[in-house]
Amino acid sequence: MPAIAIVGAGPGVGLSIARVFGHQGFAVALVARNEGKLDGLVAQLAEDGIEAAGFPADVMDRPSLVAAFHRIKERYGDVDVLEYSPGPHSPVPGVTMADALEVTVDNVRAQLEFYLYGAITAVQQVLPAMIERGHGTLQFSTGASSVNPIPMMGNVGIAGAGLRNWVLNLNQVLAGQGIYAAHIPLAVWMGRGGPESEPDTIAQLYWDLYTTRTEAEHLYNVL
Repeated sequence: MPAIAIVGAGPGVGLSIARVFGHQGFAVALVARNEGKLDGLVAQLAEDGIEAAGFPADVMDRPSLVAAFHRIKERYGDVDVLEYSPGPHSPVPGVTMADALEVTVDNVRAQLEFYLYGAITAVQQVLPAMIERGHGTLQFSTGASSVNPIPMMGNVGIAGAGLRNWVLNLNQVLAGQGIYAAHIPLAVWMGRGGPESEPDTIAQLYWDLYTTRTEAEHLYNVL
């Protein structure tokens, strides 16, 4: 059974992505900070007949993230799809949004830890096996500020743009090795813009990109 690891799993798009891939025969490994919330998500997926398990870890605590992937491998084997989207659904200690005039080294460093360094750590856990097998998929979600400057998200945009740059580079260097990397910036207020803003609709995009493997970047814009 192929496996997808969803880092930053939550009750919105993360859960919907889990359902989309789970209904296609994937085992689902959910990674997030809150073990209680993970248990709830796993229970919902079990009701849908989807094999899933939670693996608590903090993307800003790199050893905990590495340990979570070790446990994922023990349970499900190699990860076939990594989906990285650590949205701050609840306040994250030390991670604050700052506009362009309030950017400091410290508030940028926290965003880099959250978005970029966590992503690098997660990729390091799955990419060597993907290269050895000759296939795999890496998907990364950010917000619109990673592509289009939004002054009120000055420090967030710096981190997101850094992640975007790396992902697009990964796509270029890995395409010949059977590995697909994609950046998905989401310009949407979840649930506030009709059917296109609903998590289930957005999640289908991730499956479509997985199956077509044609776009290095897909800006999902419904604002």
